[in-house]
Amino acid sequence: DVLGYLVQLLSGKPFDEYLREHIFEPLDMTDTGFHVRDDQLDRFAACYQYQTGDQFTLQDDPETSPFRRKPQFMSGGGGLVSTIDDYFHFAQALCQGGEFRGRRIIGRKTLEFMCRNHLPNNQDLPGLSVGAFSETPFAGTGFGLGFSVKTDVAKSQTNGSVGEYGWGGLASTNFFVDPVEELVMIFMTQLIPSSTYPIRQELRAIVNGALL
Repeated sequence: DVLGYLVQLLSGKPFDEYLREHIFEPLDMTDTGFHVRDDQLDRFAACYQYQTGDQFTLQDDPETSPFRRKPQFMSGGGGLVSTIDDYFHFAQALCQGGEFRGRRIIGRKTLEFMCRNHLPNNQDLPGLSVGAFSETPFAGTGFGLGFSVKTDVAKSQTNGSVGEYGWGGLASTNFFVDPVEELVMIFMTQLIPSSTYPIRQELRAIVNGALL
């Protein structure tokens, strides 16, 4: 949220306008924004919350969701609504060094700097804190400037690559970019909390296990 405010302050533009001009339009992300338009409603997924006993309750109804209205505060930390196609364009740009269909949104060396582990003494996340919002243990995983970064494959207990980076969402969504294998993975669902099922570990095992 602080970074989003700084972008707005330094650019002199509303945060949503800056994102549209510098990220969404260059990446052909036509379905991404801070609220859901009327013409998008039939594709807006409901969000469910897990309850004890394998029960699920409706946590966010598309018809009455707060995302149906443009927010007064546009959060840089988690306020966007998007589609898997749009997010794939974003992930493709990252995997291709910051460029998508000949349009560059970030310098290659800047992106490389963002994707390094910036934690003190090259620690992993459990070395600094205890995770509370995900089933992912984060051993062997550091943090860059916006992404988690895999630093030790053995400690992470996943068959990925050192340098793999990405992040997950509150409602169990997940994406990662593997620069070594030149691949991206995006998984979209709407289930709170993300600790309901260890899907992120299983997705990595499935995707990386299919590589020949």
